[in-house]
Amino acid sequence: MDTSYLIIIFSLSVLLSYVFDLLSSRYKTPSVILLLASGMLMRQVTNYFAFQLPYVDTILPTLGTLGLILIVLEGALELELTGEKLGMIRRAFWASLSSILVTSLLMASLFYVLMEASFFKCLVAATPFAVISSAVAVPGSNNLNPTSREFVVYESSLSDILGVMIFNFLVYNASGGILSILSFAKDTIIMVIISLICCFFLLYLISKISHRIKFLPIISVLFLVYAVSRIYQLSPLLLILVFGLFLNNTELFIRGRLDRIFKNELFEKELDQFKNLTAEGAFIVRTFFFLLFGYASDFYTLIEPDALIVSFLLLLILYSVRTGVLRLSLPGSINPVVFIAPRGLITVLLYLSIPDNLKLVGFRDGILMAVVLLTALVMMVGVISYRDDTPAD
Repeated sequence: MDTSYLIIIFSLSVLLSYVFDLLSSRYKTPSVILLLASGMLMRQVTNYFAFQLPYVDTILPTLGTLGLILIVLEGALELELTGEKLGMIRRAFWASLSSILVTSLLMASLFYVLMEASFFKCLVAATPFAVISSAVAVPGSNNLNPTSREFVVYESSLSDILGVMIFNFLVYNASGGILSILSFAKDTIIMVIISLICCFFLLYLISKISHRIKFLPIISVLFLVYAVSRIYQLSPLLLILVFGLFLNNTELFIRGRLDRIFKNELFEKELDQFKNLTAEGAFIVRTFFFLLFGYASDFYTLIEPDALIVSFLLLLILYSVRTGVLRLSLPGSINPVVFIAPRGLITVLLYLSIPDNLKLVGFRDGILMAVVLLTALVMMVGVISYRDDTPAD
């Protein structure tokens, strides 16, 4: 294909996603729905002209991993560890952890009943569907009151991180047992230590680099450490979380003489620039990920009766558990937070990462797309209803 056509396609894709984002803010329609629909429409157009985009199956997991890193970093850069926030963080942590565990077990039980497979394989397949996508949930919460919006930001960001850690524990410690748990705990401690060392090193770079290109090398270092840690089956997402929290809460960790070493008078301004770069990078990656995921999906598998029935059963489990957990975690009304539990990039990436030997034979491909779309639609209805009934301040 001619280079000019590729530039046109890439540019139009970004502009289209930007328009979708604006429409999402105005009409409370999740942009992920519009991106997936655009990807599926693009598939029909290329089929009509007897042309197929190459290497989609290879590009998708790579884009998903990059998106995961940037989305978790973006979420961590929004979290403030202050005294008045501790109660909110505690509630969000237990809500996200208990939701993932209970939802995974119930969904795994459903798969176990429907399919002839071991419960462990069913649990691995169920875990991606138990994780809330902060990439979809956070923009969808913009119309809520400040307290509810803050809870959604904390809960969905923690859900991303805990979900990936639990999934990796299952996949990399398939043998189970106390030794696996001890090994996982040891790896987590090692990763926290590595993360803290990297945090001080990267913060030092931010304060000392005077070159006009400053943040891309730092993000590249994060990608590098993430990839190396993944090769050694550690928990690299902890690095991203710790770095984001560290950077946005330096006043808790950097005091006295350290403040003079690791900070300069432009730090706050540079931190804002770094947040903007991270947000825009996540936006670009998310755009092409969902477009390509929509392109790679077969519309006819989405409307298969079996896929739709299982998808609705998964949603029944998902929102039943969420209702119970939020009633225990949130004081006052749980509406519309209960509806903001979209599945998105994290779910797709984890599902695509399931090793061949742990995949469920006969699992309908359309279930993944259906759950992503249906949870986004439920969120849209919940947010629109909230806007009509209880206007945000």
